[in-house]
Amino acid sequence: MAEVAYTDASRVFPGSPPVRAVNGLNLEIADGEFLVLVGPSGSGKSTALRMVAGLEDTDEGAIHIGGRDVTSVPPKSRDIAMVFQSYALYPHMTVAENMGFALKLRKFPRSTIRQQVEQAADMLDLRRYLDRKPRELSGGQRQRVAMGRAIVRDPSVFLMDEPLSNLDAKLRVETRANIAGLQRRLGTTTLYVTHDQVEAMTMGHRVAVLADGELQQVDTPRELYERPANSFVAGFIGSPAMNLRTTRLTPEGVLFEGHTIPLPRTRLSTASAQGLDEVTLGLRPEALRLESSEREGVSLIVELVEELGADALVHARPDNEANAQRLVIRTDGRRPPALGERVFVSTRDPEELHLFHPRTGDRLTV
Repeated sequence: MAEVAYTDASRVFPGSPPVRAVNGLNLEIADGEFLVLVGPSGSGKSTALRMVAGLEDTDEGAIHIGGRDVTSVPPKSRDIAMVFQSYALYPHMTVAENMGFALKLRKFPRSTIRQQVEQAADMLDLRRYLDRKPRELSGGQRQRVAMGRAIVRDPSVFLMDEPLSNLDAKLRVETRANIAGLQRRLGTTTLYVTHDQVEAMTMGHRVAVLADGELQQVDTPRELYERPANSFVAGFIGSPAMNLRTTRLTPEGVLFEGHTIPLPRTRLSTASAQGLDEVTLGLRPEALRLESSEREGVSLIVELVEELGADALVHARPDNEANAQRLVIRTDGRRPPALGERVFVSTRDPEELHLFHPRTGDRLTV
């Protein structure tokens, strides 16, 4: 078994005051699971990964791999393999030599090294490149070599720190599909760090969202999207981000740009039970729709249209409020409105509204 567990784990950098880069993290990664750590720059995700690798100290709490406390165990004895953003290949070695270098250090027989390197190369479509040097490869090929080096070691845990960030957009999509497929085939417990929430949502069995060194929520991609635990997760997960507004409650519902959206009595009761007269309202872009008249929706002026083919993202601002936040509406890409056009927007279904506490940001659940 190769489950990974953080137990009240913290990394504290000295300073005045000290910086808690990771603060009291409690998180379990099951044996064979692909878990993605995601968050904005400075959220502590890479530090948390490096704590498992032993490249950062765990100042408080503990790290366990396969049920064994490895908090004070040196990196080389943790049975992990790490894939870095920078590939970290030896330029003077061939692809085969790079992939088999760790086994060579461990005094494996030359025939065994060659066999395991060739097996990994076949998985990654690298067989014809084994005699080349890294400088003769593309960025995507170099990243596959770095993956192959990790596979050859046959570790208990793969640790991947933003391995796709140096690749172009098309290659990123292709390579993340390859990594996800490879992990399914190998069944190796994998902890993957990225700042790209689209990458996180398309690759992970579960996704853990960090902010300011603290775990905000860990769940399946679908659950994170449909039931974010707080307004931070709501605003971070989803592309484009959820529209968030702090607005007043009425006896019938919630105000949306001057119009009242009716809410079920149970949702109103949840807010009133906490003594709230306002909430943070969250609406996904696809929860809004364009209407034909002002009688049916809120009046907005279009300031930007992102044409994405089948869909279009319309960025629009209330025409009577110069400093108001833009709303983003996902609509049919075949008939998008024009820049400067007045449009009318309504909500599709009150059940698609998300309500959060205006001060704590916590989700208001029924």
